[in-house]
Amino acid sequence: MKRGKSSSRLRQRRSSRDKNNTNSSTESLEGQRIIGLGKNHGPLAKTDLLKIHEAALELLEKTGLSDASPNVVNLVVAAGGNFDARGRLLFPKNLVEAALNGLRRDVTLYGRGGDNDMVLSAGAVFVGTGGASPMIFDAKLGKYRGSKLLDIYDAARLVDRLTHIHFFSRPVVAGDISDARQLDLNTAFACFAGTKKHVFTSASSPSAVKDITAICHQIAGSKSAFLDKPFMSLNVNHVIPPLRFDPVSLDVMLEAIRGGIPVMVNCFGQMGASSPVTIAGCLAQTVAETLAGMVIAWLADPNAQAVFGPRPMVTDLRTGGIAGGSGEQALLTAAAIQMAHYYQLPSSTISGATDSKIPDAQSGYEKCLNIQKTVHAGANLITQACGVQAGLMGLSFEALVIDNEMLGSILRASNDVLVSTETIAMKSIEQVSLGVGHFLGEPETYARMHSDFLYPTTADRLSIEEWEEGGSLEIRDRASDRVKVILDTHQPSYIDKVSEKKLREKLPILLPLDISL
Repeated sequence: MKRGKSSSRLRQRRSSRDKNNTNSSTESLEGQRIIGLGKNHGPLAKTDLLKIHEAALELLEKTGLSDASPNVVNLVVAAGGNFDARGRLLFPKNLVEAALNGLRRDVTLYGRGGDNDMVLSAGAVFVGTGGASPMIFDAKLGKYRGSKLLDIYDAARLVDRLTHIHFFSRPVVAGDISDARQLDLNTAFACFAGTKKHVFTSASSPSAVKDITAICHQIAGSKSAFLDKPFMSLNVNHVIPPLRFDPVSLDVMLEAIRGGIPVMVNCFGQMGASSPVTIAGCLAQTVAETLAGMVIAWLADPNAQAVFGPRPMVTDLRTGGIAGGSGEQALLTAAAIQMAHYYQLPSSTISGATDSKIPDAQSGYEKCLNIQKTVHAGANLITQACGVQAGLMGLSFEALVIDNEMLGSILRASNDVLVSTETIAMKSIEQVSLGVGHFLGEPETYARMHSDFLYPTTADRLSIEEWEEGGSLEIRDRASDRVKVILDTHQPSYIDKVSEKKLREKLPILLPLDISL
């Protein structure tokens, strides 16, 4: 009985406090940018790391990779590599180790103003969008439809207002553009128009890289201004596993590096399909394939900003599809990031590829399981961490809002606990214990309410009575409302009118003028 009365008093006190502090959520950590702090937690022992490394070196030296472009063959052979009679490019151990010793570790990816820069130092974790989904869930229709160019712009401006999403990588493809060059440059333009956060995009040819670079120079004001603080990086999938280069992607990477653009050296293998069915085997192959790209980047320019991007995925062997939300995927990704730490390289990976079609309980537990494991492993950049559904085949705006809140909580949980005389609060414990018996009225409690806590705006913490009175809304209902508010009110002008006019005169920009500005 006493406990019931006490609980009632606490609820009343909380209710009174909330009425008097209606802005508490906006004054809390909600509006602050939280960066994750990875601890290099992973499933591999130190001896295992060495075994994977040695296996990768052996694969590069003895098996090598096929289908290298002539430019790359010449580059590697001139540095001591071999091009054998089988048509495979071999990377001697000493060449790989020279690259590992010489590669840059100090990589910073910039935003355009505000608190949007990302310093890829050891342990720093940043999360963002990504993928190339061909479908988007249309909340108005209640079903998936093909994604369009306007969806990229809308996703960008939505992410621009979501605090815990640090960067924007195009999450969908513009299915309404068939020409490859137009697709690449319009994708980049739509991203730049919608957000000031760092943008990741891709290019299908070296000429497309030049188009995108021209856009960046114009927006920055000059080539030198962009090179000083590059606000765009290029995703490069340089390998088609197992152990085959994508020759066009290699030339894209070389063109990007020549233009001073940071490159994500990515490698996607599917465990049990395009790589061995064991985690260790998949990892060894993936590391070898990714290292090959890093060596080439270093040979092209020892000062290149190249990010080690192993992105092995788990296959559901019953269907052949991706099982991105599985426990095996969490293990595999964490192990891949351990290898990045072993090399002390800035890293990027995928995490959060749920197989659920909508942001439901399955989506939540699969994303949280994998992303939390990846954050704690210490990946610098986690793409596809929000919004994607259906095994990377679909995007949901509502999921972007929900996942933003989830990511804030995961990042908050990865940070250290501050232990000091002040935070241990011995004096306060004594006074309260001998006095009123609770800490709710203490000045320190009120002060830290606004500085130490991340309060949800989409997740529900109402009482049952309050929830029922408010219409018994589910999280997707509240997320949908927030999507509408942001898209109705946030129409940024992140490409100035002069630059836009010049770009539209030179390039086939398809985003409608009255939408982008």
